[in-house]
Amino acid sequence: MTHFCHYNSLAISGIWEQFTAWDIFVVGYGVLTFMWLKFLLIWRYFRLWALIGGIETPENMPRCINNCYDLEGFWKSWHASYNRWLVRYLYIPLGGSHTKMFNVWIIFTFVAIWHDLEWKLLSWALVTCVFWMPEILCKSMMRMPQMANLIGFVVGPTRMQWLISTMLLRDNVSVLIGIFTSFYVGTKLMFHVREIEALKNSK
Repeated sequence: MTHFCHYNSLAISGIWEQFTAWDIFVVGYGVLTFMWLKFLLIWRYFRLWALIGGIETPENMPRCINNCYDLEGFWKSWHASYNRWLVRYLYIPLGGSHTKMFNVWIIFTFVAIWHDLEWKLLSWALVTCVFWMPEILCKSMMRMPQMANLIGFVVGPTRMQWLISTMLLRDNVSVLIGIFTSFYVGTKLMFHVREIEALKNSK
């Protein structure tokens, strides 16, 4: 798969400064989608053999990355078994939903260090929590899980300021509007999918 999808090589090549705003969006989106597909195939391959052996294992990627309209739903659907472990052994002991705005900082810092002790991952944890605060306060105001992942897993913390300044240039306003429009349309489609799923489950 990596022989045909060059998103990861573009992400670590350091040539982001040469990209246009549209290139950044396409490559960044491609990297995140590629990561989801990579983990989906790995986990489902081993889940298949576990099921053949008569062992029931949880589905780690129950929902596509493009079918998650908020951070909470996104992380419940990304490595779901690890999410359950975090809820059981960190989230609930820390106070659960009563101290949610405090818990997410500790949990995502732990998750970043669990992956690797690297500034890029710690910055990903920080940006994720920053984006999550408005969502916790007002769920309808902030539904952008991909932005934090774009910074954490694609451009990195050193290019964060460059990414923001590039996207806010006057010449890139139309691209920025197009990106947010696509997010808006995608979110509406996700709500429609949820309604269909709810109807199927009620029958």
